[in-house]
Amino acid sequence: MGDVLAGNHAVWEFDSDSVLIRFARGMRTPRLWHALGARRIPFEALAAVELSSRGGGRRDAVVLRAIPRPGADPLVEAAAGQLREVCDPYRLVVPADRGAEAAAFAEALRERIGPGGDEPAGQFLVPAAEPPLQLKAYDARVSFDGLRVTFQWSRTGATGTKWKAGDQSYALSELAGVEWRSPEGPGGHLRLLRRDTDGDPRPDHDLASAVFGTGYGSVQDSLPFAAAVLAALRTRTPVAAVPAPRSAERLDRLGELHSAGLLTDAEYTALCDRFTAADGRLATEA
Repeated sequence: MGDVLAGNHAVWEFDSDSVLIRFARGMRTPRLWHALGARRIPFEALAAVELSSRGGGRRDAVVLRAIPRPGADPLVEAAAGQLREVCDPYRLVVPADRGAEAAAFAEALRERIGPGGDEPAGQFLVPAAEPPLQLKAYDARVSFDGLRVTFQWSRTGATGTKWKAGDQSYALSELAGVEWRSPEGPGGHLRLLRRDTDGDPRPDHDLASAVFGTGYGSVQDSLPFAAAVLAALRTRTPVAAVPAPRSAERLDRLGELHSAGLLTDAEYTALCDRFTAADGRLATEA
């Protein structure tokens, strides 16, 4: 069995702990794949592998599809089932005369999926695009620097509500999630879900939304942008979530060192005072 499988517009290759998907550039390659370029999918990010036959068209083919675990890929989570089948980055179409090769590759990939493949992932396992990122929507230019999402309204595209309110900027700490609606359907938009308010349900009036339109907010631009913001939100670690050593545990350890003669009386007293004061400050800040 080979470690590489080439199909229409993409090549899949085994690595030690992942499958590397390289997307070819060409007029018939989905533009989203152009934007992605290449993706490294850890084996632990996969739930299953499917292989099916496709008839009709110019010639028969075999379709290999990897199924990502829920919660493993920010791009899939942001897309929320809205991607057209032809744009699915986990789908590879292989000519029928190479069906045996595709079947062997699929079986080898199944063998590499871990025992937790049927469970949701506790964190994102597939990398998202790295900020800074820019997105041109119909009524705004949206930017993400890794910490904040900023909307700069278009004088010609934005509604009076947005224009009068002025440009908006939201820190990740203010956000609870991201909503992406494909520009290929009605009502396409990018909406930031805020913690303090639901906002206006109309995207063209919501100050945390950007509206898509013909030539604005295309899938290849807006979906990776939404995925990057979502990934940054999920990987934030609130300060309160990082436990500090408890004062009693620290003092017990100091007592052991003091009893063993590794700390003088003066050192023991000074360290006890320092740790007690530090824990008091942390409790006050929390």
